[in-house]
Amino acid sequence: MTDCVCNTVSDSPCGVDSDLEPATPAWMAVFSLAMGVFGLLTAEYLPASLLTLMATDLGVSEALAGQAVTVTAVVALFAGLLVPGLTRGIDRRWVLLGFSTLMVASNLLVAVSSSFVVLLLMRILLGIALGGFWSMAAAVAMRLVPSALLPRALSIIFSGIAIGTVVAVPLGSYLGGLYGWRSAFFAAAAVGMVTLAFQAFTLPRLAPRRPARLRTVLEVLLRPGIAMGMFGCVLVHSGHFAMFTYVRPFLEGTTGIGAQGLSLMLLGFGVANFVGTLLAGRLLERHPLATLVLMPALVGVAALALVLLPASVPGQAVLLAIWGLAFGGVPVAWSNWVASSVPD
Repeated sequence: MTDCVCNTVSDSPCGVDSDLEPATPAWMAVFSLAMGVFGLLTAEYLPASLLTLMATDLGVSEALAGQAVTVTAVVALFAGLLVPGLTRGIDRRWVLLGFSTLMVASNLLVAVSSSFVVLLLMRILLGIALGGFWSMAAAVAMRLVPSALLPRALSIIFSGIAIGTVVAVPLGSYLGGLYGWRSAFFAAAAVGMVTLAFQAFTLPRLAPRRPARLRTVLEVLLRPGIAMGMFGCVLVHSGHFAMFTYVRPFLEGTTGIGAQGLSLMLLGFGVANFVGTLLAGRLLERHPLATLVLMPALVGVAALALVLLPASVPGQAVLLAIWGLAFGGVPVAWSNWVASSVPD
């Protein structure tokens, strides 16, 4: 949900200054950012695939356990607005390394949490890292590659979303079924440690530049159609996460599916999500407005059908795949709309 806000907040101007543009691309640094995206998305999505196990172990209801996702999203929303200004005097390299450190700490401390309150507090750390990273990812990419290679760099960075969606949720469900839910967070922490080490070796020094001011953000929101578009983006992301957070107990309750079957259904969601990301890129070239409207609408139709239609494993697997396909195009369509509506 944080990309609704963070795409409009940056710690550098939207254009790339020719005198500051790198002569050669730092591809290893770009790949390290993609690893950061993968790690953050994995950590954010894990509770959705482990909700039943977490609730049982911590002695809370599934509804309450789902707040582990809500807390992260809310904190990320505000972090995306505040972090660029609060860190404006710090080398961007150190800020990004700080986000990866928070991600590792959050996953480790969640894995050893003895109470739900402690777990929520640790998820706050992840929210700060998540929102902060998204607020400066594109701006940092501009400083790592020449402007002609920026689209390729961004596609590499955001491929972490697609890979994380395909891998994180089904793998988390599978590990949780075999070794308990805490094992999945230990695995996520291990991924974070590898990411942190890779970034430490590949990210160059990135001296701070002029950050976006809160006044600038408000000026953007006052432009015709921008506030309404952002409100729509927040709605579709909120609706998606409100349902997806509880997808495991929902499917278990309606179909009685086991851990292996659930992992396969979630894998289908992830693969469809990846396909949707690719499909949206092609559709946006021909029908940008229709794609922007159709993808969120299809998410709503699929989610509603899951709730209202008679439950069966094949039917719900198909609906879950349609949901993943449609939602895969939402961030792409949103980013395209922001780029065309706020080119400066």
